Amino acid sequence: MSQVRVLLAALVFFWARSLVRSERPAHNRAVMRSNRIGPIRPPLCRAKAMYATPYRSAMDCPVCGKDCVQTADEIIVSLADRFSPCVGCRGRFLDKNTPPPDATIVSPCSCGKRFIDDVFAHIHRIMVEEGVLQHDSPLIRVGTPLIHPGTVLLHPPYLPPRSLLLLSRTVTKACAQRIITEVPETRGVVQCSDFVPGAADVDLQKAPRTYELLAGCDVRADVFPMSPVPIVIYKEQSKIHIEFPHARNPKLETVIKRVTYARPDVFVDALCGAGTLGIAAAFMGVKRIILNDAWYAAVYWTAFNIELNAANLLISGVNFLEPYAALQEKPLVQETKKIAESSGEQQIQVFQGDFRNLQNIVPRDVRVLSAIDLFKKDDPDANERILKEWRDRVGGEVFIP
Repeated sequence: MSQVRVLLAALVFFWARSLVRSERPAHNRAVMRSNRIGPIRPPLCRAKAMYATPYRSAMDCPVCGKDCVQTADEIIVSLADRFSPCVGCRGRFLDKNTPPPDATIVSPCSCGKRFIDDVFAHIHRIMVEEGVLQHDSPLIRVGTPLIHPGTVLLHPPYLPPRSLLLLSRTVTKACAQRIITEVPETRGVVQCSDFVPGAADVDLQKAPRTYELLAGCDVRADVFPMSPVPIVIYKEQSKIHIEFPHARNPKLETVIKRVTYARPDVFVDALCGAGTLGIAAAFMGVKRIILNDAWYAAVYWTAFNIELNAANLLISGVNFLEPYAALQEKPLVQETKKIAESSGEQQIQVFQGDFRNLQNIVPRDVRVLSAIDLFKKDDPDANERILKEWRDRVGGEVFIP
């Protein structure tokens, strides 16, 4: 599919500007847009402190079982200098289209950070020793970097420990394990391929495909600009498509405009992915949010992200009705079932199933605004058929962001 062979996100930093060759994995075209942020209207209401969830310094990760998942507040506070060098940091700017000039391994600074080019030179050396790359392989062949947390950067990053997720087509399991063991900046190594992970077929006729986590943990966060505070979204990167934050996000801006003018009683995120759009509507004060996806990884991380951002919502907690392990047993579901729901002033519910079956979930006697974030948007006739079917079944206003 030509639309999935596009640049993996203008990724993270100027280092990735040169990633224009076949080594990059497939990716959602929407992530590709280069944007600038404009003024956005403030939320309809702000969450009250009484609804904030108890502070936790770390959250259990369902993938690795460790405490690698931070709270949203910790992520946001850390962004100020997370990828900035200290006064003692030194880094080499290397040509990505040639091999590293020598086999020197530059150690991290005393502050614990190391410039990304030096990190990739270290990984390049390991790949050469493991027979994955040749001595003359250009640095770009190492793979695609995803930083954690993903955020808008003005300069190439100095990476602290466990802040890099590496996507590579050629890496082996043994090599991946060495990278995790010897390169402190890496948190996970994923073998990617020429497709988009997850349920890309809206009709659910094609089985979802995933990348393979070879070593470490592939759970990482993205931080999306929102007023008054950003939204933090975690996801399993081997199972959910990459949607990298830009300074300006057209989808979020569309949701903000629609919610501002429609002022709905209910907002439906029918194909929610990791939940970004539905949580944005909840940030704006919509009292009832319905999020749905057929893919197990999407609905689990949606529920997780609602809990993660609870301090900025009018909720007191999230009740998970299906544990992660149970969802894995039936990864793709058509018949609608409830996965999680919130308690508190806002009612936020997460469902798994075919979005066309939500007609029995969405109320008809209130103002409803629905977003159907299709993966493929290049067929206007198909888009209009989907919108018409939704209007006939569910009613209310509906749009494709």
